Amino acid sequence: MIHLINCGKYYDTDVGRREILKSVNMSIPLNLRVGILGRNGAGKTTLLKMIAGVENPSYGEVVRRGKISWPLGLSGGLHPDLTGVENISFITRLYRADFDSVFEYVKDFSEIDQYLDMPVKSYSQGMRARLMFGLSLSIDFDCYLIDELTGVGDRFFKEKSKQAFRERAENAGLLFVSHNEKTVKEYCDYALVFYGTSLVPFEDIDEGVDFYLKNGGTA
Repeated sequence: MIHLINCGKYYDTDVGRREILKSVNMSIPLNLRVGILGRNGAGKTTLLKMIAGVENPSYGEVVRRGKISWPLGLSGGLHPDLTGVENISFITRLYRADFDSVFEYVKDFSEIDQYLDMPVKSYSQGMRARLMFGLSLSIDFDCYLIDELTGVGDRFFKEKSKQAFRERAENAGLLFVSHNEKTVKEYCDYALVFYGTSLVPFEDIDEGVDFYLKNGGTA
């Protein structure tokens, strides 16, 4: 379960305070597949970072009960000065996973095995994405945080990525951010919609998308 307890987030800018969330109280079961909808700049990525523990709320508390992934789609979890192998080793220790099985999965999935002994800072953006996506799928999480599911590489690798993700999504919960409503509907059954500084829950994904679009949402 993920609990947002009197949770708020704001940023102080040169033109005043920008409030993202205000005093949100909500519990999200880890087994639900939830699409997070909101206009550009609404705070979708910020919300995922807060749930992941990458960023703190300005006030209130986020309580996580279960094994939750880092936000897929963001490569910030990779240390640029470490090699691919060293990054894999760090992640497996952090999540108490078996290094050998994770390494073999990532090596096979990412198709960058000849670069795994090189520092990540020497990778292209696509190679980083392959490594991070492979790492995230190599570990069984109770809930996956997805910030835009974008395939990298040629069409064969993109299809391979989508198929691997579908297999994981069958047995785990999702908190899914995408600018494509069709993709959200494909993977999610429920919706959370940013409405001002609030989050509006919908038990039906179609109702959530309709509410989002009627209130100024854009793809």
